[in-house]
This record gives sequence, C-alpha cells and structure tokens, in this order.
Amino acid sequence: MDWIIAPVGRLQGTVAVPGDKSLSHRLAMLCALSGGRSVLHGYLDSEDCLHALDAVAALGAGVEREGTRVVITGTGGRLRTPDGPLEMGNSGTLTRLLAGLVAGYPVEVRLQGDASLQSRPMRRVLEPLARMGADAVSLPGNGCAPLRIRGGRLTGIAYTLPVASAQIKSAMLLAGLRARGTTRVVEPAPSRDHTERLLAALGLPVRRDGAAVEVDGSDGEPLDIPARDWPIPGDPSSAAFWLVAGAALPGSEVTVRQVGLNPTRCAFLDVLREMGADIEVSGLRETAWEPQGDVTVRGGAPLRGIEIGGARIANLIDELPVLAVVAAAARGTTRIRDAAELRVKESDRIATTAAMLQACGVPVETRDDGLDVAGGAVIRGGGVIASRGDHRIAMAGAVLALRATEPVTIRGTACVATSYPGFIDGLRALRPMG
Repeated sequence: MDWIIAPVGRLQGTVAVPGDKSLSHRLAMLCALSGGRSVLHGYLDSEDCLHALDAVAALGAGVEREGTRVVITGTGGRLRTPDGPLEMGNSGTLTRLLAGLVAGYPVEVRLQGDASLQSRPMRRVLEPLARMGADAVSLPGNGCAPLRIRGGRLTGIAYTLPVASAQIKSAMLLAGLRARGTTRVVEPAPSRDHTERLLAALGLPVRRDGAAVEVDGSDGEPLDIPARDWPIPGDPSSAAFWLVAGAALPGSEVTVRQVGLNPTRCAFLDVLREMGADIEVSGLRETAWEPQGDVTVRGGAPLRGIEIGGARIANLIDELPVLAVVAAAARGTTRIRDAAELRVKESDRIATTAAMLQACGVPVETRDDGLDVAGGAVIRGGGVIASRGDHRIAMAGAVLALRATEPVTIRGTACVATSYPGFIDGLRALRPMG
C-alpha cells in the first residue's frame, strides 16, 4: 500500500493520538498476572498490541476487546504453557518484555515474529535472563528470534546494562518479581520508566537508587497484583509527528489532546524548544502513575539547527527520524550523535532516515552513530520515499512531504498499522489548508 502526500500551506486543528504503545504492552502483561478483572481504556489497537493480547490469552488470561476498551481477567499468576509459538509480529518491545515476564514461571514459551524482528538483537536480553537461571535461547543460535524460554526458579542478580534500554531493564524487572532476592539493574543513562511506575502503582516492591532500579522477588511465591481500571494516555511518539509538522509549517496551530507527558518520553519536546519551536503544554494532570495533558505547537517561529546527543538520546530514540524532518526546515545544520541504536531498529534507521531525506533533496551525511542534516533546502516533490517496512520512516516521510514542492509517494505504508493505524485519519483531522 502506498500513500501520495500532497504539500500543504499549513495544518490547523486538534487531534487525539492512539493510546501509548509502551504502556499498552506492559499493562496487558501485568493485568494477566492479576487476581481479578482489569479494564484498560484507550488500549492501542495496533498489530503489535493485539499480538500482546493474543499472547496473554495463550498464557491463560481472559481477554475481551471492544475497540480500544479491553477487559483482562488475570490468571492469579498461574500461567500455562501455550499450545504453540506466540506471534510477536514486528515488536521488539513485546518480545523482550514477554521473555522476562515468563522466565520466572514453570512454562515453556516460543516467541516468533516477522523477518524484521528476526534480524534484531535479542542476546542482550537472553544473557541476563540466563544469568538469573532461565533457559533462554535463540533457536537459530544467532542471538535473534525465534526465542525459546523455559522458565522456572530464578535468582536476583546485579546487572549493569551495556546500553541504555528500557526494554532490557523492564525484562529483568519483570523476571525479578519472581526471583529469589533482589534484582538490581544499573543504567548507563536514564531510559523510559513506565515499568517502574506501573509496578509502584500496583504496590510491588520496586525502588530507584541513583542510576539503579531494584525489585525484590517473591522466590516463586504468587504475587499479589490487584486488578483495577487503567486509563491509557495518548502515545507521545505518535504525537511527535503532528507537533513536528506544525512546527515546520508556518501559520500552523496543532493541538494534540490527552497525550502522555512522562518526563522520560518527552525529550523530543525539549529538542523542539531548543530549535525555537513555540510549544505550550496545558491541562496537565499528574496522576499516580503517568502524567498527561494537551500540547499545542504554533508554526512560524524561526527554527535553528542544534546538536542532539548524549544521555537524552535514549529518551528520544523513536522520535529521531521525525526530528530529522524538522531539522530540514531549520537554519543551519542539525547533528545527531550517540544514536548507534538506530542501526538495529525495525530498519537501519540511520540509513533509512538519510534515504528519506535525500529522496526529497535534503543534504544529509551519515555517521556511524547518527546524521548531519543541512537545513534550509527546498523540499523537492515528485519523488518516492521507501519505508523499508519501518512504520516510523513511513510516517516521518509523510510529514516531510507536507513541505514539498509537489506530491511525494510513500511506498510500503502497511507497516504503519503496527503502531498508528489511524495516521492518515489524523492527518485529515488537521484540515490541511493551502
């Protein structure tokens, strides 16, 4: 499936983005361990998150879904071995977190996915789980999916992450819930803290100690996880596409409603402000587990190129392709560094982001760990942007095309269903004017 995106003079309006993908995954798993009936409001109905529901159902949870409202009846911690392999689709997050979740239970689980997932590094999560006592292996023997996890009695360990990764950290914390003793995960830089917040909200023994996160395990005893209602805020990574589009198009005013404002997810807003974007946050609601509010961007402020790197990269890794798009609208060069992790996402996002920009005439140089994007060039239309099966490249390409001189074709957009199936509807909701 292809899109043909016509340029617009400006965007104007209000849009609600789908529920947070990271939270939807985590909540499906934790609610499956609870002792009752949990209701999730605003669950992301994307392919990746529907795979999460299928997985917990195969492990014994009851699942009822009506649109974005999901009811999960927990197993009380009595997981069962699924009848067959669990399909992870394109989701590295789901694969790594589910591996950690099941590692502490007496089950055998196989996790498989599409060709993209099968090329992504899983050894980084298999090794610490094996150190804790799980039989966790890559079936092809190359450190990639499909994976087989034979769970059982685990022992908590102290482990320093080789890279800042919320996925590895979360997998270890989920495994540590059932381990003997304390599991301590030390981060080289702060990463998303959704898992810690959720565990704390459920009354489980998790705590932050400087650069480390610790959880006390139950030594295989049942966990007391209460069932409850969970309102899921909008996904900040989805909101980033509209906020970048509004910042890059003079005369635009775009508001994204009820978006998650977890500080470990909003580094991209700080980057936009540093570039000169006019951004306002309103209606901030500090809840017990995840803050949310409305974010408005007004286009027209002159944008400037900046340096993007260092410790904050872990908290805006998913937004870097679309931040490269706003860099093309800025004066001067934007340099992205310390982002080698982009090489092992759904695509090599350093290469695919560069190819996206070059397809529209934007000068860009690639580095081993990032990009140099020269701003101020005319965005040429008439070309083709290949998504390479990467949902974020497809959507970032669509945002880039809004500023082009004529329509741009985005090739291979079916992958967008993995995270934001309503993306094109969101674009229509912003009433392009031009």
